[in-house]
Amino acid sequence: MIRIELDEPTLARTRIATSPLWEAKCSLYLLDRYPDEAPWPYTGWARHAHRVLAELPAAAPARLYAQTGPWYPDFLGPVPPTASPTIEEELAALRATPAEVIAEQIPRYHRADDLPGWLRPFVTDRQAALDRLADGLQAYWDAAIAPWWPAMRAALDEEVLHRARALAADGPDALLADLHERVRWDKPVLTLVKPSEWRFAAVDQRLLLIPLIFSRGALTHSTDHPEVIAVSYQARGAVLLADRPAPGTPPATTDRLAVLVGRGRAQVLRALSRPATTAGLAATLGLAPSTVSEHLAALLTAGVVHRRRVGRRVLYGLEPAGVALVSLIGADPATASA
Repeated sequence: MIRIELDEPTLARTRIATSPLWEAKCSLYLLDRYPDEAPWPYTGWARHAHRVLAELPAAAPARLYAQTGPWYPDFLGPVPPTASPTIEEELAALRATPAEVIAEQIPRYHRADDLPGWLRPFVTDRQAALDRLADGLQAYWDAAIAPWWPAMRAALDEEVLHRARALAADGPDALLADLHERVRWDKPVLTLVKPSEWRFAAVDQRLLLIPLIFSRGALTHSTDHPEVIAVSYQARGAVLLADRPAPGTPPATTDRLAVLVGRGRAQVLRALSRPATTAGLAATLGLAPSTVSEHLAALLTAGVVHRRRVGRRVLYGLEPAGVALVSLIGADPATASA
């Protein structure tokens, strides 16, 4: 277990951000964890990504994350510079890592006279090592993740919107208590359920939560930054990577809600257990936005969902009749777990 004790100033400064770089490194952890067959919904994507690493020499430096072990200096996975950076912005920040930051962080993990081979170049030839890693990550990103990124970004935007509303309405305590089954909040301790054992205190810092589609690869955290404690967690929407239905998904003839309203509308109803936009639903469910719009129009007409404008977004949610349909007819376990 990783136990992080948060004081009140740190808890009060809780924020949420996305990070393409953290997605990339956690996807590499997933590939290393599952060298043969990744679990659904990552199976098809992982086959493609394994081919990228095997056949694209330019992506080879990205394999460094498979060599680090569970503990490594956080300059290799820096805190996102903004709330929603591009991969190019994060890689630019990685390239610009100052020598003094590397010199400060490495002794927390390794003795200067016993550096592992993968880490030594960041000391002996810092800029070349940083550029090599950034170039490898960019090549890997372009070939293995970029084709999926628009849908991933839509799902992550939806996650951030949902969590930000919860944070504003109910405060950080309620947000952390409902973050993920592997992230536990027993004030003042935030526990990450992992095999490793470690405990530390965050005093007068800022807690940054980073939702990841690829968090199945690893539940990660960053503690080396002097002002920010960053923690990742699994976001909804990984189903968008799926190349086939979930194992054990019942056929439409045995799904009572699908029999009643159709499989697509049943998926939309279940996904609206929390409010969502059309784009977010499309990304989460792996459906075309036009298809989702058609289902929503029918469900609106039937009076089982509603729509409300929040800023520049239009959010859909369940009416009491929709809640009754989902709860009384029964949820689809495969959809819910994704």
